Amino acid sequence: MSEPLWRFSAVDLAAGIKNKTFSSVEVIESVAARIEAKNEGLNAIVYNYSEQAIEAAKAADKAVSDGQSLGTLHGVPVTIKVNIDVKDTPTTHGIPAFKDAIARDHSPLVRNLLDAGAIIIGKTNTPEFSMRGTTDNPLHGLTKNPWDSDTSPGGSSGGAGSSAAAGFGPIHHGNDIAGSLRFPATACGVATVKPGLGRVPAFNPSADAERGILSQLMSVQGAICRQVKDVRLATEVMSRHDPRDPWHVPMPFTGQAIDTPIKVALTKKSHGYPIHAGIEANLDEAAGILSQAGYVVEEVETPSILEAANAWFSVAIREIKNALDPAARQYGSKTIQNIFDFYYKMADMVDAEGYIDGIADRSRMVRDWNIFLAEYPLALTPFLMRPGYPNDYDETYEGAKDLFDSAIYSFGLNYIGFPAGNIPMALVNNLPSGVQIVGRKFREDLILDAMQVIEDKVGVMCEKLWAREG
Repeated sequence: MSEPLWRFSAVDLAAGIKNKTFSSVEVIESVAARIEAKNEGLNAIVYNYSEQAIEAAKAADKAVSDGQSLGTLHGVPVTIKVNIDVKDTPTTHGIPAFKDAIARDHSPLVRNLLDAGAIIIGKTNTPEFSMRGTTDNPLHGLTKNPWDSDTSPGGSSGGAGSSAAAGFGPIHHGNDIAGSLRFPATACGVATVKPGLGRVPAFNPSADAERGILSQLMSVQGAICRQVKDVRLATEVMSRHDPRDPWHVPMPFTGQAIDTPIKVALTKKSHGYPIHAGIEANLDEAAGILSQAGYVVEEVETPSILEAANAWFSVAIREIKNALDPAARQYGSKTIQNIFDFYYKMADMVDAEGYIDGIADRSRMVRDWNIFLAEYPLALTPFLMRPGYPNDYDETYEGAKDLFDSAIYSFGLNYIGFPAGNIPMALVNNLPSGVQIVGRKFREDLILDAMQVIEDKVGVMCEKLWAREG
């Protein structure tokens, strides 16, 4: 076989294991060797379970030989972010005080992946409390970007993004409350979909209290992968129902066919931010690719994303401050405490009455986007309106503010709960960059269809990275 198995997609690995082209043990050994060769320099995987994974792979191969019924990810390696419960492993959140917090049960998405036959080969890094655009913490250290060690791999799922780009298996779990799937995907040149509210069941058995209502509405679980078809497969698997999440909606992943040609709303509106010319070029190229594929792309005015982004900072940050700030002061480093203070300085935080009114007004914003997406099922937007940034960029107020000012199309979408995907396009300033595609509620499938069209044209960006290895 000319190509090493660690480079294969999850779709192709699952098929090859089932038809005995290769074994799960061979797959896991290939990925484990890749981790052994590259992870020391990246620090993307902070708990390496390669030995356990090989034992699980032996059992997976026996199931194939015995003719047992096989799941859609049978024998395929995956990683889980270290802020999500995997039974009998630490859920550290990147915090030294939590290094011995051993999960008593699996979270829903982990159970869904395991039920589909996936094998967990490691847990990936996150910043403290998963609340930074860079992945660094005093417990596990700094995660590096495989494209450039001085450039941030994004956050908070930076370990997942770096792992995906480096070749540590095809599927990497992450989560997203302000951009934590999409920041790393953009920074590391890989693909993701931030699912909409209710798509992937979420619950941490180790949690000692329920999250605030806006955090429940904004935070979602998803997958970061090198290829769009793997994002589709992983998201569909993780979406299987679990009654522990009251928000989960058990509905088919693939929706009903809609009228064609599908209309796509293009916006390059920067709301005062000096959008980089390379980012605009990405949007124009993506629009052209979709147009050539039969989509009707129209540059139009969308409902305000700035309004939703401002509400994230005025309403949601009030909740985050009340919920997380005490723990940050007790357990967090001075760095994360300073970054929290930057958020409060950026925010025009509401009082208790404003919080209640703000949650009510959120429904109006969701309604506006619902109506808009009824006409335009997809919207093509910027994600970050600037190129990649240094690892320590958010450690000054000016850097943190610039980062968030450039990312209103990120956390604004979290506030209103719509699904959004990121697909790599090109290198800008020699660093990966991409575009965002927003979709109707529960139509992640339409987003993925459009992302696949783009990937088919521009290629898989990680292959450019691997080509540098010779």
